[in-house]
Amino acid sequence: MTIHFHNARLICPETGTDAPGSLTVDAGSILARDADAPEGATVIDCNGACLAPGIVDWGVKIGEPGERHKESFRSAGLAAAAGGVTTIIARPDTAPAIDTPETLEFVTRRAAESVVRIRHMAALTKSRAGREMTEIGFLLDAGAIAFSDVFHVATDTKALGRALTYARSLGALVVGHPQEPGLSAGAATTSGKFASLRGLPGVSPIAERMGLERDLALVEMTGVTWHADQITTARSLPALARAKADGLDVTAGISIHHLTLNEFDVGDYRTFFKLTPPLRSEEDRLAMVQAVAEGVIDVIGSFHTPADEESKRLPFEEAASGAVGLQTLLPAALRLYHADAIDLPVLWRALSLNPARRLGLLQGRLTPGAPADLVLFDPDAPFVLDRFALRSKSKNTPFDGARMEGKVLATWVAGTRVFAAE
Repeated sequence: MTIHFHNARLICPETGTDAPGSLTVDAGSILARDADAPEGATVIDCNGACLAPGIVDWGVKIGEPGERHKESFRSAGLAAAAGGVTTIIARPDTAPAIDTPETLEFVTRRAAESVVRIRHMAALTKSRAGREMTEIGFLLDAGAIAFSDVFHVATDTKALGRALTYARSLGALVVGHPQEPGLSAGAATTSGKFASLRGLPGVSPIAERMGLERDLALVEMTGVTWHADQITTARSLPALARAKADGLDVTAGISIHHLTLNEFDVGDYRTFFKLTPPLRSEEDRLAMVQAVAEGVIDVIGSFHTPADEESKRLPFEEAASGAVGLQTLLPAALRLYHADAIDLPVLWRALSLNPARRLGLLQGRLTPGAPADLVLFDPDAPFVLDRFALRSKSKNTPFDGARMEGKVLATWVAGTRVFAAE
């Protein structure tokens, strides 16, 4: 079916443009930009709303296998479509971990029931324990898109170095979590006066910098292609910028929560604000926003981490970490746009184009031949978020009751509409 979108505000991260235009889609791909509607095409009047590439959300936890009551592939897909996310890059921190070709093949089959595209990362080491590497070659053959032990930071540097060397020989992308595990053990917030006043155990921002410096040294030693999942402190940025300037094949990401919230949000001990890494100072948050705008940090993700009510209804120190974000990523990111901190093409470069490029995907573009994975949204539509209206099985969002701007009107995957606002 041929679809012609006209009267749209096209957000193109590849060209850096934000301008009125039209887009023609045929057979699941983009056919043309700013052309006349082909004869017989279905014409969609966008009424001046923004039309952009669908979001590629890197770092999503889905509860299959092991925790399907928290999130299934079906519910994650519905939440993603409602949030303008057309490609999910799923994490391997499941139960059991995705550390064998058989487990990867199982989740790949299960993901077929989702309405959006889902690609999987696999564990770098068996059981994500940091000791024995997984069968990286076989996992690549089975469809693994990258390798990560997620929040389990390896302490055996020699074993980690061997895994990185082997990944380098196979051209595999490794995703690290920069953190010094000894300093960060048991932490619930970022250390400082505020954490002390609240009586909460904290971790120094230096722990992230120490972990990053170690990982970058291993990257330099092995030559592996490497991505830092989350850089959240200003003290980490010089090392990251230096590594890029030195020619290391490294990129970095950050969660939307660390770009829009800060350590004071945990003041009422609301466990929906307990994240990994913990929320940082306002100075760090502003530095991260600037780093995204300047391209030092490449990727913004939701780091969607579903948790049931029982695991969050605990004292702050004992509660599970993480927040859902598939459906709130877009309106939360638009806070940066409305604050005049980042324009829409640059924002979509971090949300869509950069993760697609880094992972070798064709998404994230509005050029002819690219997949017709699209999101139509009104960046100015106001609403108050009700967590019980989210399509995720889990409702642990820090934005519950928050006033937000930016509504998804419709989402398409391969030219098929998978969501339409009521």
